[in-house]
Amino acid sequence: LHMGKTMKEDLTVIVKYIIQLYPPEFNVFGIYAELYHNYFASQAKKSAESHLEDKDIYLLLSWVHNIYPKDMRKDHALAKELDKVKLGSLLPSSLSKELEKKYLDSEEVTVKNSLSRCLDKEIQRWKEDKEPEKLNGYFQSELLGIFVIQSIYSGQKRAQDISQAVGEELSQRLLKELPAFLRSYRDAFEDFKDKSKKHRYYKPILIANINNCWNFR
Repeated sequence: LHMGKTMKEDLTVIVKYIIQLYPPEFNVFGIYAELYHNYFASQAKKSAESHLEDKDIYLLLSWVHNIYPKDMRKDHALAKELDKVKLGSLLPSSLSKELEKKYLDSEEVTVKNSLSRCLDKEIQRWKEDKEPEKLNGYFQSELLGIFVIQSIYSGQKRAQDISQAVGEELSQRLLKELPAFLRSYRDAFEDFKDKSKKHRYYKPILIANINNCWNFR
């Protein structure tokens, strides 16, 4: 953040006040921009090659695909001059792809585990002596009907915020996780139906789960 802010502010000063002090052939802006970019890229590469936590990988990818090329280099005061310089990406393509794979693998596992925990909590609720919650007057499971969908949607949105390609790749992966989750949910529900007919709230629990189907569709 400090490097990005410094680069943006300094290049803005160069555009506004420094360029006109030198002959065009000196290419003052281009030289400064390349020096800043090369240093920024070297630090990004150094970070990418070190051990990064998942949140750090996400932040670095956000800089590479989003913040740096869009928020910084498309800034209205800098875009015209920067378009002449052709600075390239903050990271080599191979390193960027490696980070993307780590991020996608991690995000896929995170969502998968989140869905599994959600189902475990729901199954535990069925065993409790409690009536299911009502939403708009109908029995429904807010945990399943809302949390699962939000988990998948949030994962997709985070990935899309990095880049469209990363978002599409994660969407494909999660589209495989959802049917697997739904099969586990169906099997658990069938087991409850067979073994818990004497449950005090058997019928409301059945209704709540049937009402979830519309949300999942």
